[in-house]
Amino acid sequence: MQIRTLAAAAAVALLSLSTQARAVGSLVDVHVIDRLSGATLPMYWHNGRWWVPGKPGNRYAVALTNRSGGRALAIISVDGVNVVSGETAAHDQTGYVLSHGQFAQITGWRKNLSRVAAFEFTSLPDSYAARTGRPENVGVIGVAVFREKPRPVSPPVLSGRGARDEAAPAAGAAAESSKTNEADASSAAPGRLAQRESRLGTGHGRSEHAPTSYTDFERAQSHPNETIVIHYDSRENLIAMGVIPQPRHAPNPFPAPVGFVPDPPRR
Repeated sequence: MQIRTLAAAAAVALLSLSTQARAVGSLVDVHVIDRLSGATLPMYWHNGRWWVPGKPGNRYAVALTNRSGGRALAIISVDGVNVVSGETAAHDQTGYVLSHGQFAQITGWRKNLSRVAAFEFTSLPDSYAARTGRPENVGVIGVAVFREKPRPVSPPVLSGRGARDEAAPAAGAAAESSKTNEADASSAAPGRLAQRESRLGTGHGRSEHAPTSYTDFERAQSHPNETIVIHYDSRENLIAMGVIPQPRHAPNPFPAPVGFVPDPPRR
């Protein structure tokens, strides 16, 4: 299947070098960056899901690095919505094409070829998905990765006398299927969350300059070679859910500070 796709523009790297941060994925590394601090948000594995803590009001980016060995198509979903087209997300839609080894930051909802509306952590009712009548999948980021179909190698073309023969460039390595990593994003993890409205979503933030362009891409197969799923919520909610562990208080049998006998009260 061939569909109009966008070339991922080179982005200024705000990648934190903290050893606590990690990327998810094998063909494409995915992590989430807090654009206010420039820090890569830490990942927490809990009950079969990856989680990141977001701070309400902060803008963020979905950062991608292509490790696949060739060009790759990344279809990105935020809160169940395709970040390029605004459609309810599906695997057969448009996305961003990354060259081998390319790093790019996807910073917002695509408005045209030059601008995006920034991703911004906000309350669930103010999220773009909820405001467009689709609140069911708020709180999850998904990346469906497709390898490119190898291009056929053309036979050498016989040139005229006195000229050298010219051959078309060889195509890239053959595509290989990899097991799709699946995660259920249909419900929130159990915990002591008070109300649904307290959960985080992604808002339709301010307009920003983010140029890109169209490119051709033919998928090697109809289903993704890899699917990456990252859930998010506020740090407070993740602590309440048990995603972020808190140190347990150890009782002290002698809690008073060490000292000497004080003077008696004055009369």
